[in-house]
Amino acid sequence: MRFIVSSSYLLKNLQLLGGVVNSNNTLPILDNFLFELDHEELVVKASDLETTMVASLQVESDEKSSLAVPAKLLLDILKTFPEQPLTFISDGKSTIEISSSQGKYAIAYVEPDEFPKTVELSDTAAITLDGDVLSTAISKTIFATGNDDMRPAMTGVFFQFSQESLTFVATDAHKLVKYVRKDLKASDLAEFIMPKKPLNLLKNTLDGSESEVTINYNASNASFSFDNITLICRLIDGKYPNYEAVIPRENPNVLTIERNQFLNSVRRVSIFSNKTTHQIRLKLAGAELQISAEDIDYSNKAEERLTCDYQGDDMQIGFNSRFLSDMLSNLNTQEVSLEMSLPNRAGILKPIDGLEEGEEIMMLVMPVMLSSH
Repeated sequence: MRFIVSSSYLLKNLQLLGGVVNSNNTLPILDNFLFELDHEELVVKASDLETTMVASLQVESDEKSSLAVPAKLLLDILKTFPEQPLTFISDGKSTIEISSSQGKYAIAYVEPDEFPKTVELSDTAAITLDGDVLSTAISKTIFATGNDDMRPAMTGVFFQFSQESLTFVATDAHKLVKYVRKDLKASDLAEFIMPKKPLNLLKNTLDGSESEVTINYNASNASFSFDNITLICRLIDGKYPNYEAVIPRENPNVLTIERNQFLNSVRRVSIFSNKTTHQIRLKLAGAELQISAEDIDYSNKAEERLTCDYQGDDMQIGFNSRFLSDMLSNLNTQEVSLEMSLPNRAGILKPIDGLEEGEEIMMLVMPVMLSSH
């Protein structure tokens, strides 16, 4: 194997792929990048069996061969080079040598035969959308996914495509986020659950990207292709809970408040809350919101008063402050509304402004039962 490639171009692509490589792989071969050279195209693959990421790079070469190179070692050395052409030459026995303007570095390589074959998707449906739209949909929902392996469906994000809109949902049974794009449509109905790891890889890669992403999916796998990259992953098996059933329809009590002020107040007061329940109490009356927390075990307590716009009956409701701050920090809006019906029913958080045309977002947070004292 012999090829010449720009150091920063190679590093940029391998860093994306490096996110797939686990630190504790069951199969030693998965600690490697697979290099497949076909004249002026170098295809690099990284896999953890569930997720595979493939990058196609332009290099200078007139050879055809393949081998597997230790991912961590290669990334560590590439990070130290200033921009320059690097020459990779393998002796065909055991090492691949990298020549830079500073010197030479030999890395032991592995035969590529054991590297898992990339899944070929058949009978797929496809949809194309902007990278930045997909990245936004992921970042607005992924924080609300669960971590309970006993309920695998809730550990991923639910993609729901129809001829009217694209919907992305995440829930861990305590909080729920539904993000809708009414300005985008699919040709057919489709529903699948995407695992967290590939979503995080996509989110970080596509943030602010103007590239178009083509999603191909069938019952068991999905692939995401953009620029020179393809990510293929296994979908989460199982049925997603009927999330529409938990969203309360009638919510006559509506609080409208400046988001940052609300978020900062929740963060401050929650420092004084019980360390297990993280419970804070919202007391609403007239144009005033009182936020309080108490940790009886340590005699710590805090209370703040904020002016707000509140339409509805006087009420007190308890929330887990961590869920509330997660949600408020994932909205980019000046003002939010919190719609409620009863102290034992979920509250619904919505942005008042700051949304694009066709974009809708709704966050639901389950209340915590208040102890009366």
